[in-house]
Amino acid sequence: MFEHKRLVGLDDYFKELSARPEKGVYFYRFCGYNEQVAEFLKKYYEAARTGGVIIEGRIPNPDNKNLAYFEEMMGMDFKMDLNFLNMKLKKWLPRMSEYQRSAVAGSIYNTLSVLRTQGKNDNMLKNCYIKFMCWLYYKFERVTSQLGESKVPKILYEGDISNYELLLITVLSNAGCDVVLLQYHGDDEYLKLDPQSADSFKLDIAGLGAFPDGFSLNNMRQMQQAQANRQRLYGAEPRFTNCTNAWLSGEEDHISDFKRPANERGSDPKMYYNIFTRINGVWDKMTYLNDLYQMQLELKKNGRKVVVIDEGIPLPSPDEINGVPRKYYNQPEQMIADLALQIRYGNNIELQRVMAKNFVDIMLGECAADPSNLNRLTNKAVYMICWLKRYMAQLFTNWRMPELACFILMGGCKNEHEAMFLRFLARLPVDVLILVPDLSADKCCLKDKLLFEQNCAETLDAKKFPSETTQLQMPTLAYHAERELDTLMYQDSGIYRNRQYSKANAVTLKTMYEEIALLWKEELKYRPNFSTVEDVVNMPVIFAKVSGVKDGDLEQYWGSIKQLLTPDTFLITQAPYISSDSYNEMKSYSTEFLKRGVLQRQVIKNHPSYHYGFLRDEIQDHILDKLQLLIDSRMIKGTFENGTEYTIVATIMNLNMDMVRKIQSFDFTKSNPKLVYVNPGERVISLEDSIIIAFLNLIGFDIVFFVPTGYQSVEKFFSSTVMEEHQVGQYVYDLNVPDLRRFVVKKQPTSWRERIFKRGK
Repeated sequence: MFEHKRLVGLDDYFKELSARPEKGVYFYRFCGYNEQVAEFLKKYYEAARTGGVIIEGRIPNPDNKNLAYFEEMMGMDFKMDLNFLNMKLKKWLPRMSEYQRSAVAGSIYNTLSVLRTQGKNDNMLKNCYIKFMCWLYYKFERVTSQLGESKVPKILYEGDISNYELLLITVLSNAGCDVVLLQYHGDDEYLKLDPQSADSFKLDIAGLGAFPDGFSLNNMRQMQQAQANRQRLYGAEPRFTNCTNAWLSGEEDHISDFKRPANERGSDPKMYYNIFTRINGVWDKMTYLNDLYQMQLELKKNGRKVVVIDEGIPLPSPDEINGVPRKYYNQPEQMIADLALQIRYGNNIELQRVMAKNFVDIMLGECAADPSNLNRLTNKAVYMICWLKRYMAQLFTNWRMPELACFILMGGCKNEHEAMFLRFLARLPVDVLILVPDLSADKCCLKDKLLFEQNCAETLDAKKFPSETTQLQMPTLAYHAERELDTLMYQDSGIYRNRQYSKANAVTLKTMYEEIALLWKEELKYRPNFSTVEDVVNMPVIFAKVSGVKDGDLEQYWGSIKQLLTPDTFLITQAPYISSDSYNEMKSYSTEFLKRGVLQRQVIKNHPSYHYGFLRDEIQDHILDKLQLLIDSRMIKGTFENGTEYTIVATIMNLNMDMVRKIQSFDFTKSNPKLVYVNPGERVISLEDSIIIAFLNLIGFDIVFFVPTGYQSVEKFFSSTVMEEHQVGQYVYDLNVPDLRRFVVKKQPTSWRERIFKRGK
């Protein structure tokens, strides 16, 4: 019989019997949890798995088949006698040695004797004996054959133990087993069975808390399996690891921490002490840019390698993507293992291992967050490897411990790919600094448990990091004061600075015919449905067709058109304005400019025949935005059906220069440019005219068609009704359009005297 001994340390459980200070076994209840317990349980679980028994939940009671087999083999007789028990065990468990059999028989006899003293009758003792024998055979035979050996067998029990289970496990413990009871809900249920803790000890060590929610042997087993899978994916483990942010001074001055030399951050030779921080806002508008500039100079002076990215990391090019060979993958782990092999850094194998390990960790984390989409996960991995290859030489040339490179992102992460790459970099020997000086801009989407943030109260519209390669601009105090005044005066006040907005969307108004003249000369900001939302102007514009002549009065008809001819009005009186067979050099380039329905903006802007390169950048972008919208909306019939999309591109890339100048002068909150198109005859408006009209509507022009004949005109090439038509009077044919800009409307007599006396004149 073995005595239950108290532990000196948890490692005593793993000592061989002969090496224990006192020859005995350990039987402890674990009712609390800490990191020490977590590590012990991993080790004890493995010991019980290979040389003992693990019980997760209750031990099933013997079923009818178990009992029938026992009766067939052993009979149903019972004697409260040690020799009887010894004889039965010899037949029932023949692999047990004489010593083992004697130890178990003696322990069972002692337990049954205690039950007898508690008032249990022979029939109850017999039932207990049969249950013990069945459990020993079906559940614990592996343990009984190891009793008394130098390597003590282990039992690991999870859950609230029942009375008979405790009795049998105590039998085995007394016969030479170590036992651990995991009690996640505390000790109360156990103490109902063993109030004096006579059979086991409660573990009481420093720092114990409650078990984590959801903790179980099954979860621990899955975590161990996942860790084993990780080890397989890692390959050889790196000798170095990161200590990210834990070394920081704790003061709200991350720039000073960023500049601190690597050898002053920590002393563990197996760790590199890097920083991963995001600074929102600016600490001082006057000094912010200069502080950053001086920081960069100091970093370079100290031999640090610095990479600065402004306004987002450029997407991988097709060549970069093609440089990452891929296979067909069935499982995420297969993909991760294969792509991890693409990470190569021949100058330092340890750095390569650090990269590979953290690549695996990041990708497994992404897989856990979105396990269903393998293609999406593969794309993320390819992006990360492309960017790593792109910046590897700049960050890690001739790298040696404990050197730290610097990666600075100005403007924050715009998408999940950038955020994932920065999380990856922050686990390498790289200081990662994210600067978001403009608090009104889109928030950085990066989230990470390692990330430290510094939040400043002031904001600054700075999009470029001040570096030696750019023209430095340091704002004065007066400049900042003016910008603050702008904020007060021009935001949500109804007052707008000249060209305050660079983006706008046209909203076509549905009006009565009489309202056209009233709204025509109004600034956009005074029109109904004008609004600004997140730096985008919604412009209410007129897009109408006037059919017929009101009351058949031609003089008043031409006069009403004359009233619309402001200095900003582009007038067309001859149809078609552009003939379909007119020469247009852009037709030969349109297939270069548009691929798979998407404008190739850089190709367009860099092309030697591009006509709009002299325009302000925001106007060029506005033109290209609306051209893409015109194509995407399929407003023009034949788009993506018969090649009309290329005609659209060629036509808009070759606009009349007067139109282009009107677009250049356009302020989205003030008076918008106009177009009046008069078509008095039977000549058909061309496809190119319809394209220009639709485009100018999207740009923000007010457009009115005057068609006295009522014939179909521009709408012939529209795929849907996009303009309002006003039927104002009778149709009139064969008209010649006068010189409308010089046209003078004769004054009509308004009183009876004028009508009478006018006749005699």
